[in-house]
Amino acid sequence: MKKFTIFILTCGPGIHLVRIFNSPRNTLYSMSKKGILLVGHGSKLPHNKELVESTGHLIAAKYPDFIVKCGFMNMNTPTIEECMEEFRKEDIDTLVVVPLFLAKGVHILKDIPAIIGLPEGTTKGTFLMNGVSIPLLYADPIGSDPLLAELMVKNAQVALTRL
Repeated sequence: MKKFTIFILTCGPGIHLVRIFNSPRNTLYSMSKKGILLVGHGSKLPHNKELVESTGHLIAAKYPDFIVKCGFMNMNTPTIEECMEEFRKEDIDTLVVVPLFLAKGVHILKDIPAIIGLPEGTTKGTFLMNGVSIPLLYADPIGSDPLLAELMVKNAQVALTRL
């Protein structure tokens, strides 16, 4: 037995707009979120994993419209591939892979795109979830940003307090 959702909008006396939805994915009440896969390099020491995961928690707490998962290139788990598999279980309509790296290098330009299934040099593709393709986007690394400059000055000021 198929289930349907019926949406009725009253536009005026005797005027009704009726829309029938035949799947939960296209009802008004099934508001999909965006997925963010925050990618860290990974390290034998715990600091890298802790930084990536705490950043992921900060994003999730401040931006509830995103489902955030953290994956690692190497040495830590979950891997990027494991996180992408976990996103297949989420109700998302777009997946954005965001590297928590400062600059473009081999990992950003070649390794991560290969892992997520994007041809080198592209930042857009598709992600297959239960037979449905959703947009897959690949974000830039942090790069030169005024916020990064402010953070460096803040760190310098903290160091200066130790004089």
